[in-house]
This record gives sequence, structure tokens and C-alpha cells, in this order.
Amino acid sequence: MGNLIGSGIYLLPATLAPFGANATWGWVVTIAGAMALAFVFARLAAAVPQAGGPYAYADAAFGPAVGFATAWSYWTLIWAGNGAVAVAAVSALSVAIPALAPHAAVAAVVMVWVFVGVNVRGVAAAARVQMVTMVLKLMPLAAVALLAGWLLLGKGGAAVVQDAPVPLAAGTIAGAAALTFWGFLGVESATVPADRMQNPARTVPRATLIGTAAVGVIYLIVSGAITALMPRAAVAASPAPIADFLGSALGGATTQVVALFATVSALGTLNGFVLLQGEVPRAMARGGVFPRWFGHENGAGVPVRAHVLAGVLVTGVTLANYTRGMGDLFAFVAAVSLAAGMLAYFASALAGVALLRGDTAGRAAGIGSAGFVAWLSYGLGFEANGWALVLLLAGVPVYWWVRRGAASD
Repeated sequence: MGNLIGSGIYLLPATLAPFGANATWGWVVTIAGAMALAFVFARLAAAVPQAGGPYAYADAAFGPAVGFATAWSYWTLIWAGNGAVAVAAVSALSVAIPALAPHAAVAAVVMVWVFVGVNVRGVAAAARVQMVTMVLKLMPLAAVALLAGWLLLGKGGAAVVQDAPVPLAAGTIAGAAALTFWGFLGVESATVPADRMQNPARTVPRATLIGTAAVGVIYLIVSGAITALMPRAAVAASPAPIADFLGSALGGATTQVVALFATVSALGTLNGFVLLQGEVPRAMARGGVFPRWFGHENGAGVPVRAHVLAGVLVTGVTLANYTRGMGDLFAFVAAVSLAAGMLAYFASALAGVALLRGDTAGRAAGIGSAGFVAWLSYGLGFEANGWALVLLLAGVPVYWWVRRGAASD
């Protein structure tokens, strides 16, 4: 839940505002698809309780070549996505500190490196940060639900904003769903460090299913409240819609306080995904499909080299788009990272079909999840998929380098 609830629910209402009712349907479809994926990951975690998550399952089902492609896709999704999460944190913080807004890219990069430093201290240190931020991030979301309930009970239908309707269309819903899936990025994250957990065959499936379902309920309540009770134009123009929603009823000072909570929420997610950006190449190196250089650990058992390289990569992607506005920067980096990661989710869904023999429900969920992921890729559009293809093709020389090294050994 700490990885799932972060930048998405705080920033996506502004990105989705132009979609109108299509955004609500996008959330509904995405929650259904995310639960199907969560079910597949839960079944796979019980059947293949190994570190690496999507990589481990694809490797077990289809061999090292597909395992590498899946891991590369997933790793690209993580480190590129960390740039978008950091931008979301800056966006929220800029409500309290407006001077940050023109320097969003630089501030985001600084945040990434702060959490690289936290994770280099060890998994336990990252876990403590995650627990604290998880408690804090739920507080403003609960306040949104309570305020929405109070407004609807007091004013009834008069509290609902009457915006001009946006026509429903399958392509528009697909575009909205592709963006709302950002809020479920990390549905598989409990599977990645499985070898660092007690009883992973039981712990990982329970965490995955319960966490995803709980987050889906929270998203529906919060996003529905913002959509129904706040003018669409105001939501679209807001760098922190939840903060503005609560501030409109509770006073301007509330806006800044909630923005700080939103910052903490995004930083908690960033912390969790920085952990994964080191754990994935570590598992790949141990599996022999990534250079052994990435598996080197410090005294705390942390793959420092993998963390540093991922930090350098996300720095490059974020600063290369320095001239984009904060909202555009978030939307662009989020879309590219999602497009790059779709292969990992698609391969994981098919791995469920291949590995869960005799598990009718698991295989059916795998087939449904594969179709859902393909539909999301369509919704992301040409630009995001084009950039993602470039990032994925960059892994080909690495794969052949590793294969040549293995052959020479």
C-alpha cells in the first residue's frame, strides 16, 4: 500500500480532469484489471516464492531470454517512474514553497538521490521510512472522504458541480485507464524482495491481494469526491487538487498543510520504488541474465552499484525534460515509464497461464490480465510507446554482452 498510494491519487485528478466521466470509468476498469493482476501475482508468489517478482516468473515460464526482457522492462519502468514520483512530490511541495515550481526537475533529482542514500543504508532503514510515511499519507485521504460525506449530507445534490459533460468513448476511456494505472504501479512490488521476507509463500499473496483491494476502495472514494465536488477547470489547473479541495472548505492554511502530507505520500512511494530499482537488477545478476557487477553488495547487503546507476539514469531522463511544465513533465515521464513496463506485466500475466497448471482461476486471471495490459498499451499512445521502445532496445546490447560472458566462462 505504501508503494501504491503516492503521487497518483494526489496528482492524477488534475491530469484526468479533461476526461470528464471517462476518468471515472477509467478508474473502474483499472481497479478491475489491477485486481486481476494482483490475483495472478498472488498465485505466482505462492507457486514460485523467489526474489525478482516479474523477472522470476517470466524466467521460470519462458527461459532466460524472456526473463531478461521482462526484467529490463520492469527495471526501466521503476527507475523512469521514480522521476515522475519525484516530480509529483515537488508539485505538492510547491504549494507551500512556490519558488520550487520553476526548478521542478532539479528538485526532483535531489529527492531521488536522498532516497538512494536512505536505501543504501539497508532494507530495514527503508522499511522504517515506509511505515511512517504510510501512516501520514492516509490522513488527508481520510479527510477528503469525511469532507465529501459532510458536504453531501448537508447539501445533497446541490453540492455536486454541474460541468459540461464529456462524451463517453472507448478510446478516451482507454487513455484514462492508461493513466489511472499509474496509481496501481507497484501491485507486484511485494513479490520482488521475496527472499528477504519470512514465509514469502504466505506473506506475499496476502499483502498483494489485501493491499490492492484496500487501495482500490480508497482511490474510488477520493477520486469520486474530487470529480463530483470540485469544478473541472479548477482541478485541471491545480498542482495539488486534494490540498485545494480541503483548503476550499477548511481555509487556505489547510491547503499548505495537506500539500505537505501529499509530499510525504509521494516521498514514501519514491522510497519504496528506489528499493526496487536496486533489488531487480540484483535478482537478475544472481539469475545470470544481468552483469554480475550489479549483484555486488555492501556490508548492509545492499546492491549499491545498481542503486547508483539507476539514480544516474533517472537524473538524465528528468533533466532532459527540464523545460516542460510540472504537469506536463509528470504526465510525460509517467506515460513513458508505464509504456516501458507494460512488457513486464504482459509477460507476468502469460507466465501465470503457463505456470499455474491445474489452477483454473489463476490461468483465467492471467488471460484477462494479458488482455488488460495490451489495452493499456494502446491507451498510452504513439509517443509514449515510441520512447519506451527506445529504452527497451537499449537492453539488447546488455543481453548479448551477458551471453558472451557466460559462453566464455
